[in-house]
Amino acid sequence: MSVVARKKQEIEFRYYEVPEGEQVLALLGENWRRVYGDDVNSLHFHNLLEIGFCLEGTGHLVLDERTVSYAPGSLTVIPQNFPHVTNSRMSSLSYWEYLFLDPEAILTTVYPQDDIFVHKLLDRINHDAVCLDAGKNEELAALVRMAMEECRNRKSYSVEVLRGILLSILIMVARNDIEPGGGVKPEKHLHRGGLEQIIDALDYINKHYMEEIRVAELARKCSLSETHFRRVFVEYMGMTPAEYLTLVRIQNSCELIKKSRYSMEEVARRVGYPTVSTFNRNFRRIVGTSPYQYKKNRENYEGKLLNFNVSAKKGW
Repeated sequence: MSVVARKKQEIEFRYYEVPEGEQVLALLGENWRRVYGDDVNSLHFHNLLEIGFCLEGTGHLVLDERTVSYAPGSLTVIPQNFPHVTNSRMSSLSYWEYLFLDPEAILTTVYPQDDIFVHKLLDRINHDAVCLDAGKNEELAALVRMAMEECRNRKSYSVEVLRGILLSILIMVARNDIEPGGGVKPEKHLHRGGLEQIIDALDYINKHYMEEIRVAELARKCSLSETHFRRVFVEYMGMTPAEYLTLVRIQNSCELIKKSRYSMEEVARRVGYPTVSTFNRNFRRIVGTSPYQYKKNRENYEGKLLNFNVSAKKGW
């Protein structure tokens, strides 16, 4: 089966928000019985770990430069910033349900004093994307179904129950002993192509956006020359590294404005801007208004943030 053709510049960045006070965004129910990939010729990636479970239908998934088939009982684990797309067979209906979560947020809550252990787990969790046979990975599949049912039918102590289930899922994935045939998952290929060439830079920006970041440093992390890194980044992201860093900073500033009582000076500092004037200028350019006006009436402006660039779209 051939890989779905797509234009590099059309790869989409879709970002997701875990509801305030929750640990996971669950996409469940009949809304997700649909034709997947219809009229879509581009891959996408997002800021959260995606776990999917196929209940009905057949088709294939493109995982960067690989193509794998899916059927009822297929289970996907797709790390943050990993390019992929789901395509139903011959425009037929498929039924998937999904969990989206931030592994680092969950792990740092459970292991607040053990950064080394957390980052070791994250490295293993983000090792690769896989499409699994639930029948050959019964323990992981059972945990995923438990988490989905807990999200579907909230009961007493649901937050605590979900925390335990999600932690178990992450540890199971980090054990690195899952793969479609049920054996040991092979090591990731040393050759890196496609968007995968710059995934280390995307990961670094998403984790360190509040710090000063230089393009040369990002290029080194991807083992590319600075010139080649810039060219690949623009080809696949549709924006420069500096524009992507600005987008990530402004997205995070919007979250801080919505969910905290920080002053604008503090918000600016926390997302990497040493001066409020620089923060204001970049915020207005992307969102279309000042941070102060956004705080007062953000519902009128959030759409502009989503549509800042054709490559940046709200998840689903």
